[in-house]
Amino acid sequence: MNEEEIVKLCINCFAKCPKRIVRCAVGQANYVYIVEFTEEKIVVRCSEETGVYKDTIYWLERLAALDIPVPRVLGRGTFGGHEYLILTYIEGKDIGLVYTELTVEEKREIARTVVGIQNKVSTLQLQDIPADWTWKAFFVDDILVRAKERIITNGYFAPEKVERLMKAAEGLGDYFAGIKPIAYLDDISTKNLLIHEGRVAGVIDIDWMGVGDKLTYVAMTNMALLNMGCDTDYVTYLLEEMQLSEAERKAFAFYTLLFCVDFMGERGMQFMDKQVPVSAEIVEQMNGIYEKLWREY
Repeated sequence: MNEEEIVKLCINCFAKCPKRIVRCAVGQANYVYIVEFTEEKIVVRCSEETGVYKDTIYWLERLAALDIPVPRVLGRGTFGGHEYLILTYIEGKDIGLVYTELTVEEKREIARTVVGIQNKVSTLQLQDIPADWTWKAFFVDDILVRAKERIITNGYFAPEKVERLMKAAEGLGDYFAGIKPIAYLDDISTKNLLIHEGRVAGVIDIDWMGVGDKLTYVAMTNMALLNMGCDTDYVTYLLEEMQLSEAERKAFAFYTLLFCVDFMGERGMQFMDKQVPVSAEIVEQMNGIYEKLWREY
């Protein structure tokens, strides 16, 4: 759905024409636009996939009931061959876009807020958990297998890096077996967590709910910051708030490596009309991150 079609959608839904439309650069599975009228802004998400926003609406409603700052749904439907979802606009930027501007105290306060949000999310009652659900099979093995397949297909990294982790995972079998199907927001790393004036303003792009070990969102944040060449102070503060055991710290280190090979697998891939950048410099950087993480592990 292009900007011309967004204009038509706005006229159809609100009987008025937007004065400005900006497509968001972040995001791989949807087209996302910030639409500005004279007196307000809204967010329009659209996709060619049928029924794609059913789960999004469900989880937004459940999270709002827990007093978690998420967008409200203003409208939904089909237009021009696309499913669309219209949401309230939350002022702020992805934490990854403002991270280098944050002070130490702001990072600490954001960490406290995020851990508090995740603690609320963990109280959600989940339904339709498969009888054969295990954390290792449904998450760890799934990511490792996918990463290896992508790395082999794309040819930029050595599959041995994934195979090394597959062996390491066997040593964490007892830890993985103890993970219960508990709800958490699994996709708030350097994106989807909006920051305004140094504080958490909202959580966006919630299309599903993570189920299992919430340490993974911290590990993904850790890997994302390393990939950006930033300090990982915010991760340190998250871990301090969570008060990890030694076993959890070992698992956290493993999860960071897990996301490292996951990121490697995405390099060069095409998602809709966007390609994940790849170059000799990027490959060298990511290999370096992996080896450093492996030595620490």
